[in-house]
Formats: sequence, C-alpha cells, structure tokens
Amino acid sequence: AAQVLGADLAYMGSAFIATQEANAQADYKEMIVKSGASDIVYTNLFTGVPGNYLKHSISGAGLDPDNLPTSDASKMNFGTSREKPKAWRDIWGAGQSVTAVKAVVPAAERIAQLAREYDDALASIAALRPARTP
Repeated sequence: AAQVLGADLAYMGSAFIATQEANAQADYKEMIVKSGASDIVYTNLFTGVPGNYLKHSISGAGLDPDNLPTSDASKMNFGTSREKPKAWRDIWGAGQSVTAVKAVVPAAERIAQLAREYDDALASIAALRPARTP
C-alpha cells in the first residue's frame, strides 16, 4: 500500500513485538494480538513526543484513554518516579498494524507471512494495470 501511494519506504515494528523472540512481556504480546486500529491512542502525554499507545494499557494504568490531557514537553520529567505510569514500562506502544497480528509466532514466520502478502499485493496491482502498448 505504501508503494502504491508513492512512498519509497515504510516501516513496521508492532508486528514484531508479538513474536516469540521479542523481549516483551507476554501480556504486551497478547494485547497486540487482541487489539485493532481502534485500540491505538495517539498522544504526547507520556514522553512529550507524540506517539501511538495501546488503549488498554492506558486504562490498565488507571487513566482514561479517551480523555488524556496534552502534555507540555518543556515540563516533562524523565526521572525514575514509580508513582506515575511510564511509557514502555506501564503504557505500551503500538501502531495500527496490530490489526493484522493474529498470533504470537516466531519472527521467521512473521517475515515469511509479510513476504507472501507483499508478493500477492504486487501481483494484484500488476493485474489492475492496463497493458502497455509498444
């Protein structure tokens, strides 16, 4: 899809959090598997930099993901306070690609799946293009 829209590059990371080799908590991996695009919250509250986070990890930390304030990046405190929920420890990041993640699998399997889907998409796009005339 990124190439069809004209991009030269796209990246994904969320799908690889839900792999057996990822050094992430089992609950984090399962939350990715169970989440969809509507479960992603875009906010700058936790780090001062806008990012995507899993809605259920936000609510699990005792916050209302639908009513988060905007943070003032100039007043961010990156100390080691354990009182407040913290990005990556309590609030888990992920993007909209979680929608396509259906299981925790080995990374090699995830890569093979992505390669097959990419090849299939290219074939579908090629089939839609009109034939070139000499």
